[in-house]
Amino acid sequence: MSIIDDATLDHALAGALEAAEAASAIICHYWREGVAVELKDDATPVTIADREAEQAIRHVLARTLPEASIHGEEFGRGDDRALTWLVDPLDGTKSFVRRTPFFSTQIALMAGTELVLGVSKAPLYCETMWARRGGGAWLDGERVHVADTSSLDQASVSTGNVRSLTSGRGWDALGALIRDTNRIRGYGDFCHYHLLARGGLDLVIESDVNILDIAALAVIVREAGGIFTDLDGGELDIHTRSVLAGVPAIHTLAAPRLRGATIP
Repeated sequence: MSIIDDATLDHALAGALEAAEAASAIICHYWREGVAVELKDDATPVTIADREAEQAIRHVLARTLPEASIHGEEFGRGDDRALTWLVDPLDGTKSFVRRTPFFSTQIALMAGTELVLGVSKAPLYCETMWARRGGGAWLDGERVHVADTSSLDQASVSTGNVRSLTSGRGWDALGALIRDTNRIRGYGDFCHYHLLARGGLDLVIESDVNILDIAALAVIVREAGGIFTDLDGGELDIHTRSVLAGVPAIHTLAAPRLRGATIP
């Protein structure tokens, strides 16, 4: 038996959409005004837009589902609870600070170990996608579904962060797979997952991600009829670092060829 029912999920989804909208208003303000850039301990950039957007999200989510914990990119993880919000207020800060519009707000809800809800809002790209368990995937109010591509020679593939895939056998495995497909692109960030969910791509490969980057997108892709695992074909969890997401037939064909590819 699930620890969250459909009525509560619908309420949570409404709150997540409200929170994403609040974050977008802040992000767009700083996009227009410009921001100073700081570096975190891991040398990744952070700005006042990231921090204020997460604070706005936390305010809405705490009011929406007070029984849930919040795990955010900028302000850390709360205590362990049955329900946990996973929040990246400004996924793509490197793009944001370089005036490239490929950034988004990512909000997901995890019930136990199950991802049950996701909102992905890209304000400069003018797209909002969302999904909740059993409710389908939606783009700005229109239901979307993955493509029905069934052969690799017709498949379109996109890669994102693949640095660790370039070592060991990973690069050769990726290259061999790409040679058998129709075309390769590198849309990255939220963009290629949005394209996958609405039928514009067939496979997404990443070897260096954080669960906060992809949790909401996993729910969306799955509810759109796709398969979303790590590169070894495993289920996602809080420690997930890689992605293989695709239409069912292409994921099935690609998975054995990339399994273990990030091991030197």
